[in-house]
Amino acid sequence: MFVDIAKIHLKAGDGGNGAVSFHREKYVAAGGPDGGDGGRGGNIVFRADSNLSTLADFRYKRKYCAESGQNGKASRCSGKSAPDLTVCVPVGTLVKDTESGRIIADISDDTPVIIAKGGNGGWGNCHFATSTRQVPRFAKNGNPGEELDVTLELKLLADVGLIGFPNVGKSTLISVVSEAKPKIANYHFTTLTPVLGVVRIAEGASFVMADIPGLIEGAGEGVGLGHEFLRHVDRCRLLLHVLDISGSEGRDPIEDFNKINHELAVFSDELANRPQIVVANKCDLIDEAELESKRRYFEEKGYSFFPVTAAIAEGTDELINYVASYLTKLPPIKRYEAEPKPMEDLTVQKKRDFSVRVCDGVFFVENAEWLLDVMNTVDPDDYESLQYFERVLRSSGIIDALVRLGVREGDTVSVYDVEFNYVP
Repeated sequence: MFVDIAKIHLKAGDGGNGAVSFHREKYVAAGGPDGGDGGRGGNIVFRADSNLSTLADFRYKRKYCAESGQNGKASRCSGKSAPDLTVCVPVGTLVKDTESGRIIADISDDTPVIIAKGGNGGWGNCHFATSTRQVPRFAKNGNPGEELDVTLELKLLADVGLIGFPNVGKSTLISVVSEAKPKIANYHFTTLTPVLGVVRIAEGASFVMADIPGLIEGAGEGVGLGHEFLRHVDRCRLLLHVLDISGSEGRDPIEDFNKINHELAVFSDELANRPQIVVANKCDLIDEAELESKRRYFEEKGYSFFPVTAAIAEGTDELINYVASYLTKLPPIKRYEAEPKPMEDLTVQKKRDFSVRVCDGVFFVENAEWLLDVMNTVDPDDYESLQYFERVLRSSGIIDALVRLGVREGDTVSVYDVEFNYVP
């Protein structure tokens, strides 16, 4: 089954927690803090795999989680960093943020790309020792790894795209000029998935051609499989517009040409302006005078016109040689640039949110889940550890919020399951 779009959830590894430890050794008095740092959490890395052609695997596994880093240990031993989790995708896959639609990466070459970063490990208590704080009984927890939903969208990497109505001979053409072997039959929608073929010109010279099926009237607005397949034309540098020039199925080839171009324009203005070559297939079924009339029509509109009979490979050599020459004048295959995060996403892991309310003289600090990690590192029996906790409350604005609500010395402040008397 051909699948070219998928939504998955990514969770990079959390950083390991720093350790609280003190050096203990015979004949060494007051060895001091020696808690090690936590290890880094694993990144989630995307890599292109040329052996993959669809996103079908992501229909069955939708959640990818990297390992977390190990916690720090005594004797200044750092925890082990977690290995990166590598996710293989087909060449030409766009990775987008599902919520915002922002392009995170275009996986179109062998370069691996980090999509979700693992959290840094927390510092052990040896980092918090100073001349006045010689016995720190707290350490930092590791930072959480990035977590996000992404949409994978496959846009085939092809130099040339074959477009046109069903049953005009696109599959036949790609089968005779390349090594691709699509299913060929005399009925509409024989081809249900895009087909790639490598067209070899000479030793070391070739280009990639794609047979794009499913284009019908209304495709640009999503009728049929329109949007699903139009996205694969998006990267093509050159379009070969294949027509049944004989009108053997009762359709006017000029009308077909205009309809398909209308659908391209509805889908994308950029795509509508892509260079096109008209390939007049089944020219053995039309008389010479009518063929010349059609040629004049398209050439007057500025299109190169090539009559072929794809079934017997007549006229295909001239077409392919012209296409190869034309491609040398065109820019390389389109690549999408990663879009930066909005500025608000780069601030403080956004703001440290919290709320404060007063009930029966007690001041409750709520909706501050981030504060739980800090509280887990605090030793209530250690004065220096409590000083650290107080600095966090001040720097986050919680103390200022309490003051605005009228807190006074001796009032009870409740932070989740911890209560203490306020001291200004």
